[in-house]
Amino acid sequence: MIRITKNWAELLKDEFGKPYFKDLQNFLEGEYSRYDIYPKMENIFNALNFVKYEDVKVVIIGQDPYHEPNQAHGLAFSVQDGVPLPPSLQNIYKEIEDDLGITCEKSGDLSRWAKQGVLLLNTSLTVRRGQANSHRGKGWETFTNEIIKLLSKREKPLVFILWGSNAQSFAPEIAPQHLILKAPHPSPLSAYRGFFGCKHFSKTNNFLIEHGQTPIDWR
Repeated sequence: MIRITKNWAELLKDEFGKPYFKDLQNFLEGEYSRYDIYPKMENIFNALNFVKYEDVKVVIIGQDPYHEPNQAHGLAFSVQDGVPLPPSLQNIYKEIEDDLGITCEKSGDLSRWAKQGVLLLNTSLTVRRGQANSHRGKGWETFTNEIIKLLSKREKPLVFILWGSNAQSFAPEIAPQHLILKAPHPSPLSAYRGFFGCKHFSKTNNFLIEHGQTPIDWR
């Protein structure tokens, strides 16, 4: 069963009734009945379920969930506790440690960030096993875009972290009171083209402090 908290369900209720979302639901019913789809259905909206709309301080936008078993659990770039760190997450930790001079936890479960107000939102919220981008163009992008627009309406400044061209396509939706940080994706294919050394984590915390908010403990 798909689960979403009342907080976000109320904000997004109009989307759930639109034709594109009904088509997406029908598509997902078929996918989950025939294939291995990640994350589990009850975890699809975990990014939203872990942090209320009014509590979001930082938005990190990913592409789509990890597509191998036991990895994806509804938070972008995060894997469940005990699962080996995927290469992108290894690079994220490396940049955090170089940027902030701290040592990250060994666990790849980033719910510890989400509980501090970091929305870890993938562009597509589901994927077929072993097939990256397999649920692209099915309606998730429209839904994700609506979430970004809702957050952009917030008066209190947020930080939007956009890694890679996919995430950066959302930049036009973001109002000028917010901080937009752009860099290449942390994937091993692109991390050395500017992700390493981007210092997004210190820049995020400095911005939050400047605007009277508690910084994120990125460990």
